[in-house]
This record gives sequence, C-alpha cells and structure tokens, in this order.
Amino acid sequence: MDIDSFCSLDGSDPFWDWNRTWQTHNPDLTPCFQNTVLFWIPCLYLWLFAPFYILYLKRNDRGYICMTHLNRAKTVIGFTLWLICWADVFYSFWERSHGATVAPVYLVSPTMLGVTMLLATFLIQYERMKGVQSSGVMLNFWLITIVCATVTFRSKILHALNEPASVNVFKYTTFYIYYTMVLISLILACLSDKPPLFSQAVKDSNPCPESGASFLSRITFWWITGLMVTGYKRPLEEKDLWSLNTEDKSQKVVPQLVRRWDQECNKVKRPVDKTLYSPKRASRGEKKDGQPIEESEILLAKTLQKTGEPSLFCALCRTFGPYFLVSSLYKIIHDILMFVGPVILRLLIQFVNDSSAPTWHGYFYTTLLLVCACVQTLILQKYFHVCFVTGMRLRTAIVGAVYRKALVITNAARRTSTVGEIVNLMSVDAQRFMDLITYINMIWSAPLQVILALYFLWQNLGPSVLAGVAVMVLMVPLNAVIAMKTKTYQVAQMKSKDSRIKLMNEVMNGIKVLKLYAWELAFKDKVSAIRESELRVLKKTAYLGAVSTFTWVCAPFLVALSTFAVYVLIDEHNVLDAQKAFVSLALFNILRFPLNMLPMVISSMVQASVSMKRLRVFLSHEELDEDNVERPAITATPDSIRIVDGAFSWSKGDSPTLKRAQPVKQTSEDITGKYMRMNPETGEHQSPEEM
Repeated sequence: MDIDSFCSLDGSDPFWDWNRTWQTHNPDLTPCFQNTVLFWIPCLYLWLFAPFYILYLKRNDRGYICMTHLNRAKTVIGFTLWLICWADVFYSFWERSHGATVAPVYLVSPTMLGVTMLLATFLIQYERMKGVQSSGVMLNFWLITIVCATVTFRSKILHALNEPASVNVFKYTTFYIYYTMVLISLILACLSDKPPLFSQAVKDSNPCPESGASFLSRITFWWITGLMVTGYKRPLEEKDLWSLNTEDKSQKVVPQLVRRWDQECNKVKRPVDKTLYSPKRASRGEKKDGQPIEESEILLAKTLQKTGEPSLFCALCRTFGPYFLVSSLYKIIHDILMFVGPVILRLLIQFVNDSSAPTWHGYFYTTLLLVCACVQTLILQKYFHVCFVTGMRLRTAIVGAVYRKALVITNAARRTSTVGEIVNLMSVDAQRFMDLITYINMIWSAPLQVILALYFLWQNLGPSVLAGVAVMVLMVPLNAVIAMKTKTYQVAQMKSKDSRIKLMNEVMNGIKVLKLYAWELAFKDKVSAIRESELRVLKKTAYLGAVSTFTWVCAPFLVALSTFAVYVLIDEHNVLDAQKAFVSLALFNILRFPLNMLPMVISSMVQASVSMKRLRVFLSHEELDEDNVERPAITATPDSIRIVDGAFSWSKGDSPTLKRAQPVKQTSEDITGKYMRMNPETGEHQSPEEM
C-alpha cells in the first residue's frame, strides 16, 4: 500500500501537490499531508526524546512537588486530548460500520496521537514527582503540536468557507476542541510550578530565581529582570544579590576537581616493594631500670613510585566536560543557522527579480528570515551563558585546589613554589582558563564555518573562490610563527611576574627592617629592574598581537577582493549581479568572524598551555603525610613525652638537623616550657633546641 492509498482508498487524495501548495496565490497543504506528517511530527518528537528524558529525570531527582492547580490543569487537559483522539477513532469505526469508506489514515493517526497524549500526561506527573518546575521538552512538544495544528486549522476554515456542504461536523468540532486544548497546554507549559518539598530554594532567604524560572524565562533571561529593575531604581546593595546556585558553590565544585586530580595522580603511580629497616619499641614490657625494650624489625613495605606525569587536562575535562558539551551542541546549531540566512537572502532576491511569483512568497521568506535570526540569537546567548558558567566554575575550582594545595605542601616544595607564584596561579593563570573557555569551541567551529562558507561561495562564484583560499593559506604560516613567539614571551613574562611578586612580598614582610636601614631606594631599583624586564616582554607580545590582528582583520577584505577580481577577469560572461554580490558579501561577512577569532583563540590556548603546565607542576608537589603524626590514646604512664632514636630534618632531602637523640623523659610537672613543637610549615615535630 502506497502513501496515496493509505490516505484515500481510491487514490484521489495525493500526498503532495506542487500546484496546490507552492505554485498558487492561495496555498494549502493536501489533506493526506496534514493527516500524516502534521500528525506524526509531534508524536515522533515526544517518542524520540521521552526515553532519554525519563532517564535524565531518574538520575536527577530534585524532590517531590505536591499537587497544585497548575499540575491538575495540565493533567486534566492531557486526559481530555486523549479522549478527543479516541473519539475520532471510534467515530471512524462507527462510519465504517455504517458502510462508509474510511481510509486507514483516519484510524492510525488519531490512535497514534492519542497514545502520545497519554505519554505526555504521564510525563507531566513524572516531572512533578521528580521536582521539575518547568520542562523544556514538554514546552517544545506543545509548541510543535500547535504549529502543526495551526496549518490544519487554517485549512479547515478555508474548506468550510469554500465547501460548506462537505463539512463533517463531528470531526470539525473535535478538532476545534483539540486545537483549543493544545493552545491552553502551551500557555500552561510556559508557567513554572512551585519548588519541591525540602529544596534549597525553600530554605534560602534570597534564592536565585534561575532554578525556579520557567523554560521560556530561562531561554530569554527574563528571570534577571527583577534585579535589573531594582538596579535602575536605586544602587544595588549586598542584600539585593541572590545566593549562588548549589551547583555553582565552591564547596561542590572544588571537591570534584580535587577528586579527579587525585585519580589522575593515582594512575601514574605504581606500587613498589621495598625492604625497610625500622626500629620499633616493643610493647611487651620494660627492663627493671625502667628503660624500654627495643627490637629491630625488618619490614616489607609497599611504596608508590611515579611512572609519569598526571594530566591536569584530563582532570578538567572529566570534571567540567559533560556540562561544557552542551555549549558545543548550541554552537553546532548556531553555525548551521548562520548559513540559512544567505540561502534565504538568495531566494528573496530571486523573488524580487521574478514578477510572476506569488506575493505570499515574499512574506514567507521575510518571516522565515526573521524567525531564523531570532532563534539564532537565542541559541547564541544560551551558548555564551553555558560557557561563562563553565568558566566561572573552572576558575573557582582551580583557585580552591591551589589554595588547598598551598596549605599541605612540604617545606621542600615550598622552597620551589614561592608566595608570588602561588598568588599568580590563583589570579592570572586561573583567569586565563576562564577567558579561554568562552571561545575554545572556535578551534573546531572556525574551520567548520570557513569550510561551509567556501562551499557556498563555490556554488555562487565557482572556482574563483580558490583565489580567496590562497590568500588565507598564505596567512597561516605567519600566524603559526606569531603563536610560537607569543608562547616564548609568555613564559618569560610569567617568570618576571613571579620574581616581582616574590620580591614585593619580601619587602612588605620586612618593611620595618627596610625602613630602619634606609634600603628603600635599593629595593626600589630591584623592583623597577624586574618590572622593566617584564614591560619589555609585554611590549614584544603587544607588537606580535597587533601584527596578528592586523593581518586577520585584513583577511576577509583581501579574500573578497581577490575572489571578485578573479571571478570577473577569468571570463567576460561572468557578471557580478545583485544576487551574487549580496549573497557573497553575506558569506564573506560570516567568514570574517572565524578568521578574526582564530588567532585570538590560538594565542589564548598558548597562554593557557603555559598556565596549565605551571598548575600541574604545583599541584604535583609532595604533600605532608598525616600518618607521620601518631595520636595514641592517653595511658597512665609517668612519661609525658618520650623520643627514641629520633632523627629530625626540615625536608627529606636534607641531612638530619638532630639525630640519634637520647631518650628524653619528662613528667607532667616539668612539661611547661619544654615540650615538643610541630613545625607549622612541614608538620614535623621539633625539639626546643631546633626551635
């Protein structure tokens, strides 16, 4: 059975008719197309996304929302739509039982739509049980349904006006009720339900409205309007600012990165068996003179030896990669929509040149161009929102991880990582990662945009596009050389900055001594010398950046000039008319952004690679071992502190400062002023002589 027989038993109702749909001044879709494609598109959408959406809701349980009037209204409308669809099915069976010829499409499509409405009602209740206040999946479903139903709604009105005698009153009535219910469902889907029970928003006095905003409010950023209005009326205060979302707080972001980093560190370590000689005091008793019994034990211990360097990049990807992939999806959709505009523009110019084309074609193209631009803008803003949030979380996690590491590194590691370097890691290097995240997708998006632009330009101008490609290829080696030199200057700049901050920290800590000996000018000269060296590197970097920016700003103009010149000169029949000129300029305008952004992204990646290496080296430093300090239970012994064969040093690589000490016995009365102290930097115990 073909599609025409599926819609009408005698084949009188074709699936598609160009004369009726496009080449006419009063367009309309065929009944077969309306009863199949327009009915099935919403069904296919919901059945395709429902399994993934249910799995997502199952893994992200936000709580339980009590039954509200909004949820009751959604459920009642869902059941009503299900009953309407089944009413159409039963009516078709009733017509067939009375001898009327009913095509299979009038049985299959309402049944399929009725089951889909039942699934939609189930999802509404399942969302309530999982704490979803507003659903983008359901809003898109109702939007697609109302768009498809609007086409059928218009067609039925035209049919009722032109052929009132052939109107089926029952089916028309059920469809009008169906259309009204779908419209109400779309309006209700734009609203947000109340927060779940025991949610953080209920406990917080000033929660961020983003989490409880509706899907429509989130994609249009309407939820921030209240804060903007308050700021317009008066200066904002601290109490006006909302609390952070739970997933954006440092107590959740930092442990995630630390855990991933520890996993990467454990991957590059392998256990090695080592035979250790360890003197240990026996716990069985003491000699008669009160001296402890000592015995030497041979221990077989397992230590961890590094087999390579841990990857900070992998730790960052595993921590923030899944959320960041959403921005990549937005970017792909945005890049595709960018090239829809020139195609519609070409069709619009063709319509202007064709005087015999129906007038509604012009309205259709302009409306399509407006809708495409609006959707493109919304998707682009959501893309930047995801990128900025990811960058904020990444910076927070890096700063927290560096601060935590600075508290637990050993004294030997503290010698190699100065205070100035740690400050730079938490300020400069972390900020570079945040800046890079915003445009990191341009690494694959820029070549994609360039390839698509050249493809459409080839279709429009032919082989003359190769002249523009040659211009872009000639600029690539220049940009590569600039990137390599920029990386070299970046390393030198960070070294100078670390030295300057280290010296300034020493000056501030010893300002009294500096003032006492009148060393201000001497230290001023030292700081100025380091700063002059840093400024020389910054000037060289700025010159390279200016050259890179100048070349790539000129690139689109040179590409367009060379392409148009070659197109006109290679053949005298090549005419640069309005259609070719405007469409080509639109494509060259699209080509301008990736060509301008690509060198900036490459430069940012070079700087981020330097920062990543610095962060990896610092986070790989050895930490204090908490097991070095034993905390046994207090027993009733006359000795407060006892040291046997103690060996003390500031770091593992240094020779012991105090070794083979004689046993020290002290009573609790003599403990005042003669106790062992712990070095706050290394965590190792020291005697008073060491202090």
